[in-house]
Amino acid sequence: MVSLVDTAVSALASLASASASEAQGGSFIVKAFKDGGPAMYVNLLMLAIVITIVIERTVFQLAKYRVNSKEFFAQIRKLVNANNLDRAIKLCEAGNGSYPILQLVKSGLAVANRGPDEIDSQLSEKAAELKPEVEKRIGSLWSMANIATLIGLLGTVFGLIRTFAAVSNPNMPASERQQKLAEGISEAMVNTAFGLFIAVLCMICHLLLNTNVKKIQHDIDSTQERIFNLLAIQRGGQG
Repeated sequence: MVSLVDTAVSALASLASASASEAQGGSFIVKAFKDGGPAMYVNLLMLAIVITIVIERTVFQLAKYRVNSKEFFAQIRKLVNANNLDRAIKLCEAGNGSYPILQLVKSGLAVANRGPDEIDSQLSEKAAELKPEVEKRIGSLWSMANIATLIGLLGTVFGLIRTFAAVSNPNMPASERQQKLAEGISEAMVNTAFGLFIAVLCMICHLLLNTNVKKIQHDIDSTQERIFNLLAIQRGGQG
């Protein structure tokens, strides 16, 4: 037992010394992937997928929801109060028809003469169509955090198996046994670290993106309510 502990301590010291040397040489990351085994490359693929989702969702939110809804709605209000619905619809199309907020307003304007129930139904249907698009793929980041952690744990188990296999082999020379033990511990540690890194990254990105999703959904709800009040109540009173 004492011999096993001494061997493990010696291997850890050797591993720490080698890691410091590799870090100074600028190739620590390369060595980590080399020592980490197949699980590291699976998690590298997972990291690439996570980064792709985060970039795509960030670009989507910034590109599609950069409309100043309050300023835009003020212009719509003036046109509607002036009974110029065609001009209001053209304003929605001129801004950029792909912007979800403009699509929502346009859907209400298109049925402005059909009564409050029809307006409410059209706006609710369009809002229900837009909201899932905002949430798309963001929820998967939480699942990917768990998957990356489990893949890292799997790599850790493989590393520990190598470690115990090296220690339990009586025919292996002491120097080679120490080397194998260091490699097994290295594989276990780098897999754990990499899996946790990806998991933490997923959770942070999920938090930031989901916070923005709530703001966008609130903007959709408030725009829906404002356009309904404008068309069904104010304009109805004028009629």
